[in-house]
Amino acid sequence: MLHRIPAICAALALIVTPLWLLTTNPAVTRSHPLLPSLLLGALAVGLGIAVLTARASRRPRPARGRPVPAGVGALVAIGLMAVLAWLEPFALTDGQGPASGISLVNVDLVEDATSITLTPPEGSSRGLVFSPGARVEALAYVPLLSRVAQEGTTVVILKVPLGISLLQPGQARSALEAHPGISTWTVGGHSLGGVSASVFASENDDVDGLLLWASYPLDDLSGSTLKVLSVSGSEDGLSTQADIHASRRLLPAGTRFAEIRGGVHAFFGDYGDQPGDGVPTTGRSTAQDGIVAVTNDFLDR
Repeated sequence: MLHRIPAICAALALIVTPLWLLTTNPAVTRSHPLLPSLLLGALAVGLGIAVLTARASRRPRPARGRPVPAGVGALVAIGLMAVLAWLEPFALTDGQGPASGISLVNVDLVEDATSITLTPPEGSSRGLVFSPGARVEALAYVPLLSRVAQEGTTVVILKVPLGISLLQPGQARSALEAHPGISTWTVGGHSLGGVSASVFASENDDVDGLLLWASYPLDDLSGSTLKVLSVSGSEDGLSTQADIHASRRLLPAGTRFAEIRGGVHAFFGDYGDQPGDGVPTTGRSTAQDGIVAVTNDFLDR
């Protein structure tokens, strides 16, 4: 029996982790297809190992086993499942728990496997491609960005692979190509999503603006002609005011900085609290009103 422990442990990790994530967090199935595909693949492998282990238990134990390779394999499987569990996305919440839906006013929503598009009913000639923060589902930004779309901007929120936008920083290109009628493009994002947006903006001349929500650029954009808005929360514990101040030298001289007094990192979306964040000194709705107002003013220009 002892020689089968590594296989049993691997099977349990490969079965329990996907089932837990897929059944307890609705954001997993709503996310970019890569995460649910990996989870379903792991589940299939775990079930296969469980079946093979059960069959082997009915046979006589071999004279010589291979406990070391089996143990290493089990540790690899457990490690991979730990990574996927850590990548569990923050889901859209209404403040009390997982939200059942979103009410939209004067905005059309179209969702596919890799994006959510918010369009004003009368159409628009300006667009915003937005990348979520690390491990935050795209739907969590719809409540704020639908208010941006209401004011005449077509907004495409990307569903990024494994919730890490830097894994595919060029993903915004597909959004630009899908809307040839839009003449003015801004790319932006929250936290790590803003970092990815800055990479894309620096490499693509057809981008006119960069929107940073609680974020800063990865590369030096000080010589760029981009129009840039950096919005930050004064109490943000993750993208701190020191981080935002340090980013000034990397951004064009005309960059506009807007500080949301009392705001924190998690106020830039609707996904609940975030570990490591600061303590807000204002209400979420008040802070989000400010975020939306300065964003719309920037895009209007």
